[in-house]
Amino acid sequence: MQNFNANGKSDLLSRAYQFSLGILKLSDQLPNKRSAWIITDQLIRSATSIGANLVEGRAASSRLEFKKFYEISLKSANETKYWLGLLQDSGLAKSDTISPFLAEATELARMLAAGVIKLKQK
Repeated sequence: MQNFNANGKSDLLSRAYQFSLGILKLSDQLPNKRSAWIITDQLIRSATSIGANLVEGRAASSRLEFKKFYEISLKSANETKYWLGLLQDSGLAKSDTISPFLAEATELARMLAAGVIKLKQK
């Protein structure tokens, strides 16, 4: 799931976008059960919010506003980990299916947290 920009550095927005696409594909593979619908709805909302808030942040009019969108993306990444864990632990999805998504959500959260810390220091 890793993407790199022209400088060879990982592009956070590109990774968030690819992650969202993967979540959408995953959601189509989940069982047709009421519990899965509810969790999937929340999962899609939180996962796609990561990248959407990064896009909003890039259009921010101030550094404070930019930081706020990064913080919202971080919260969405952490919420996404919760929903993925719930899918896995409830047995609605297999661990080997969910593990790569949990790993990527964790990595996105770490990258966002590092960005938020850096922004708070300036």
